[in-house]
Amino acid sequence: MVDGWGDKTMKKPLLILGLLALTLSLNAQDKKANRPNVIIINMDDMGYGDTEPYGMTGIPTPNFNRAAKEGMRLTHFNAAQAVCSPSRAALLTGCYPNRLSLAHALNPEAKTALSTSEETIASLLKKAGYKTGMLGKWHLGSKAPYLPTHFGFDSFYGLPYSHDMWPVGYDGKALDSSTYRGKYPRLPLLEGDKVVAYNDNLEDQGKLTGTLTKKAVDFITAHKKESFFLYLAQPMPHVPLAASAAFKGKSEQGLFGDVVMELDWSVGQIMKRLDELKLSENTMLIITSDNGPWLNYGDHAGSSAGLREGKGTAWDGGTRVPCIIRWPGKIAAGSVNSQLMVNIDLLPTIVSITKASLPKNRIDGMDFSGLLTGKTATGPREVFYYYYDVNNLKAVRYKNWKLVFPHNSRTYTVGVPGKNGYPGPQPDVPVKMALYNLSHDPGEQYDVQASFPEILKKIEGYAEEARQDLGDDLTKRIGANRRPAGKVN
Repeated sequence: MVDGWGDKTMKKPLLILGLLALTLSLNAQDKKANRPNVIIINMDDMGYGDTEPYGMTGIPTPNFNRAAKEGMRLTHFNAAQAVCSPSRAALLTGCYPNRLSLAHALNPEAKTALSTSEETIASLLKKAGYKTGMLGKWHLGSKAPYLPTHFGFDSFYGLPYSHDMWPVGYDGKALDSSTYRGKYPRLPLLEGDKVVAYNDNLEDQGKLTGTLTKKAVDFITAHKKESFFLYLAQPMPHVPLAASAAFKGKSEQGLFGDVVMELDWSVGQIMKRLDELKLSENTMLIITSDNGPWLNYGDHAGSSAGLREGKGTAWDGGTRVPCIIRWPGKIAAGSVNSQLMVNIDLLPTIVSITKASLPKNRIDGMDFSGLLTGKTATGPREVFYYYYDVNNLKAVRYKNWKLVFPHNSRTYTVGVPGKNGYPGPQPDVPVKMALYNLSHDPGEQYDVQASFPEILKKIEGYAEEARQDLGDDLTKRIGANRRPAGKVN
């Protein structure tokens, strides 16, 4: 009796442990099923009109087309600022970049960087149990501890900054070290914090899209049984343009068209792997750009599709960018949405759908998950602040009204654009105060402030709120709630 009783008591805890393990396993599977993977593909300098879903003709983009057909195409999606580093900081942190004291494109020797006290989409999802990876262009700090693996990414392979920050001329030849650009260091490729190779010529640059695509596909495969977040920041179609041998001469639109076709292929490879692994319905795929086209590069630049100006301005050609979001079964296929949305809204939206937690620090983004999944008809955002330069509030948008304040702005309308990789002029010109109705005047050509004094007054009130919060160099306001950037030794 004693022996028999002992056997039964031994079996009970083993049975309980087995049931507990099974329950935990099932819970983990349920948790995975309810928590989608997230992939963000962020193109560089891709204009609003550079793909077929947004009106491009002459450059076939079947995979962008497919993503739009199977997802939602956003027509009023904006980058928080129309230049590399601030836009990328905004996307990853959910904050206006001037809240983080970040401005301009950071060069290799920049003394500021994204502060390590800031939380990113990667760090928030990592805390929530996601595997996180980044590939491509970082541009938020070129040295540790200001590199991706210090901001929540488990892995990183790519460039610390823009691939035009190298000692090579527009003709692809090495520059004399006595020139400004000739003083740039060799362009490194990093794995984690370590330099593993260099890009020394245009042939090396032409391998970037393909290499990053292969690594993206490999990352998806490696983490197919886990919840994952992948941030793929493609260096193209920013200049200097370069395509692999397989895509050179493939388009009818020169090298720019070749590069866009290779980026389209890249998008297709990622969707193909998701399909093969049966992950498409559990993956939110976001395809966007960091800012509008660098128009003074002429045939090596994209198109703002009739929007005014381009990169480096507060006009919509600089900030309004393509954005396609695909999540089969959750986001209506073939849908088009004209609600105002900004790349700072991606963080809270992703946090909501993944059931992660928001950052402790204040953010500026808003949760658009209800709009994307059809639970709400309108988005939560009515106001967008167009900051540029160090901290200039150049314009404010309220719904479809945009008030532009007096400032100096880059323009691409003076002189002839560049050709074959060489830039044309981009002088600054004075801009007068004007009110535009973007519903009827997306090109920002007709000032209607005299006809709508009540709208003018309302937007000026929003501008005053922004100045109190974030400051404004144009009106000599400091702002109460800006946080310091990281300081690079």
